[in-house]
Amino acid sequence: MAENEQNAQNQEPQAPQFAIQRVYIKDSSFEAPNSPQVFTKQWQPDVNLDMNTATSQLDEGVFEVILTLTVTAKNDNDTAFLAEIQQAGIFTISGLGEAELHHTLGAFCPSILFPYAREAVDSLVNKGSFPALMLAPVNFDALYAQQMQQRAQEEAGSEAQH
Repeated sequence: MAENEQNAQNQEPQAPQFAIQRVYIKDSSFEAPNSPQVFTKQWQPDVNLDMNTATSQLDEGVFEVILTLTVTAKNDNDTAFLAEIQQAGIFTISGLGEAELHHTLGAFCPSILFPYAREAVDSLVNKGSFPALMLAPVNFDALYAQQMQQRAQEEAGSEAQH
C-alpha cells in the first residue's frame, strides 16, 4: 500500500521550473549609409522600431528565444542609421501547460531579453557617433495578448469564409 501511495506521489505534476541558461547576442549590425553628410545636418530624427521574436526547441524543456530589434533613424528623409540586434537566450522550462509555455516563450522570455537588446542597440548607436538612443520599455504581455487576439480573429474570419 505504501508503494502505491509513493508511486501516486511520483506521478503528480511537477512544479513549474524556469531557469535562464544563457543570454547572448546572436547577430548585430549597424549601418550609417549617409555618413558623413548626415552629421552636417540638424539632428531631428524620425526613429522607427520593429520587433520580432522567434522560438525553437533545442531539447526536452530547453528553448532558444531570439528577440530581434531593428531601429531605423531618418533625418531629413535620409537614413541616418540602421541598427539591428538579435538578442537570444536559452531557457529551461518545465512543468507548464501548453498555453502557459506559449505565453512564457512569447512574452516572459522576450521581456527578459529586452534590456540586453536595448543596451546593445544604444551601444551600437553611440559607437556610430549618434546621440544616445534609449528605447522605451515594452510591455510584452500586452503585445502577446494583442497578437493572440489578432490570431483568434483571423481564425474566426477564415472559419466564417468556409
